[in-house]
Amino acid sequence: MKKELSFEEALKELEKIVVNLEKGDISLDDAIKAYEKGSILKEQCEKRLNEAKLKVEEIEEKENKNKNLKQSLDE
Repeated sequence: MKKELSFEEALKELEKIVVNLEKGDISLDDAIKAYEKGSILKEQCEKRLNEAKLKVEEIEEKENKNKNLKQSLDE
């Protein structure tokens, strides 16, 4: 099984695919394969971004709880 690409690697691959498709100098079959691969990479990137967003929200929530607890203790 092929190792999953990092967000940065997947994004770089996706950008290459977009450039190649925009050039229009590939066969229809290759364009379809590239589009399919691009779709998979896009989903991977979106998944990673959503995971990162949730993690940041989790951290912020924890920080807010700690801040509120500190404020109540200071009162």
